Amino acid sequence: MAFFGLSRVSRRLLKSSVSVTPSSSFAVLQSQHKSLSNPVTTHYTNPFTKYYPLWNDNHQVWSKGKELHQEKFLGVGWNYRLVGGMSSSSSVLEGKPKKDDKEMSDGVKEASWIDLYLPEEVRGYAKLARLDKPIGTWLLAWPCMWSIALAADPGSLPSFKYMALFGCGALLLRGAGCTINDLLDQDIDPKVDRTRLRPIASGLLTPFQGIGFLGLQLLLGLGILLQLNNYSRVLGASSLLLVFSYPLMKRFTFWPQAFLGLTINWGALLGWTAVKGSIDPAVVLPLYLSGVCWTLVYDTIYAHQDKEDDVKVGVKSTALRFGDNTKLWLTGFGTASMGFLALSGLSADLGWQYYASLAAASGQLGWQIGTADLSSGADCSRKFVSNKWFGAIIFSGVVLGRSFQ
Repeated sequence: MAFFGLSRVSRRLLKSSVSVTPSSSFAVLQSQHKSLSNPVTTHYTNPFTKYYPLWNDNHQVWSKGKELHQEKFLGVGWNYRLVGGMSSSSSVLEGKPKKDDKEMSDGVKEASWIDLYLPEEVRGYAKLARLDKPIGTWLLAWPCMWSIALAADPGSLPSFKYMALFGCGALLLRGAGCTINDLLDQDIDPKVDRTRLRPIASGLLTPFQGIGFLGLQLLLGLGILLQLNNYSRVLGASSLLLVFSYPLMKRFTFWPQAFLGLTINWGALLGWTAVKGSIDPAVVLPLYLSGVCWTLVYDTIYAHQDKEDDVKVGVKSTALRFGDNTKLWLTGFGTASMGFLALSGLSADLGWQYYASLAAASGQLGWQIGTADLSSGADCSRKFVSNKWFGAIIFSGVVLGRSFQ
């Protein structure tokens, strides 16, 4: 009975505490309406306020271009947006864009090691050389490594000395090529989403600074070239004509990717001559042509990221030239690339291991072409980056085919 009585008293007290009169209910609603029409922005501080803007509850939108102190810390290439108030996602709280944001535009990027570790004074130069995007260096280096491995004596491993020299040369020449490209395209890059935040296009570096940096890279590259024999010095220096002319090709032809192939695969010729002191056309020319066809595959996929902007700006690419028939064209170029690689291996008398690697590389290339979503910039970028593995497969096959010859 005591428990029953206590329960009744509790219910009465609870009922009286939550009951309101109509007039008081109207007052509460009116008070809430006033608070909604005049929201109060509450700021808080935490250890990260040095680097991140203050959040508020008023659904503000912020971006890199509006906060100069953010630009100093984050560097060019960051462009975060917060819409609809504070997100509970840890990726936003940590200063990283969500995956969906990355797919919306290349202007939304994660911080690279350049932003996190390099002094502010050199970040622009590092980004101008694309040091935070090593895929270009890999794509330039692999044809060199294939050629050096082919030039090894039967039963021997490729020369580590020449691989080291050509690796450093690939890093420098790729950086020089990107610098030339950005200098010549400074009128185009600001109009393209993917390139508008590049150092020269965004104003982080002046064209004069870019020219000075280009001179430094070419000087260091010359130091590497002088380590080679005379035949290789002349052959290497002749590639500069292609390096300087390639960035202009998209203004005049729908085949700039073909000119890139001629440029970026020059190491297929140079690697052999560095080791042998002369050139063997039966081995080296098919290798060079295979690289050109390979470049047409991966760079056409890459060009599909910019096709809408390219139309607006008025530049050309194989992505626009091939259109809806892109995958048919890529299948043809991929087949030709594998055929030339096989011909080069036959001329060099490589072992069966090499042809096993060609089968694996064919599968990787077929996967790229077959599964590429040409309407998705993010997927095109992923397929493009995967070509470092294609190059690695071919290299391993050449090494094994020569070592067990």
